[in-house]
Amino acid sequence: EVQLQASGGGLVQAGGSLRLSCAASGISFDDVNIGWFRQAPGKGRERVSCISNNDGHTYYADSVKGRFTISSDNAKNTLYLQMNSLKPEDTAVYYCAVDLVCLLGVMSHQADYWGQGTLVTVSS
Repeated sequence: EVQLQASGGGLVQAGGSLRLSCAASGISFDDVNIGWFRQAPGKGRERVSCISNNDGHTYYADSVKGRFTISSDNAKNTLYLQMNSLKPEDTAVYYCAVDLVCLLGVMSHQADYWGQGTLVTVSS
């Protein structure tokens, strides 16, 4: 059984930083693409970032480029999202997901496995 446990969310002031983590079990990051999505209150789910397991290629949504950094420790099966220069519009529930399409300039909207989400609130 694949399980994803996201953590690291919280309340932060605009301009601040947070680091999200996602610990996975039942699946190896060496075998699948991994990524982060988010859903703001009253809005649809949005792609944030992903890593390709084949070549390490990363994708970032335009809204987070230059501010967020995705990384993984495959030995620990843990995915990270370092979020800097946070803005109120980054407020959302952030979900980690595995087994998705992550190619050059492309990240799928769907994934096979999802974590439970961690809430990030950025105050102005």
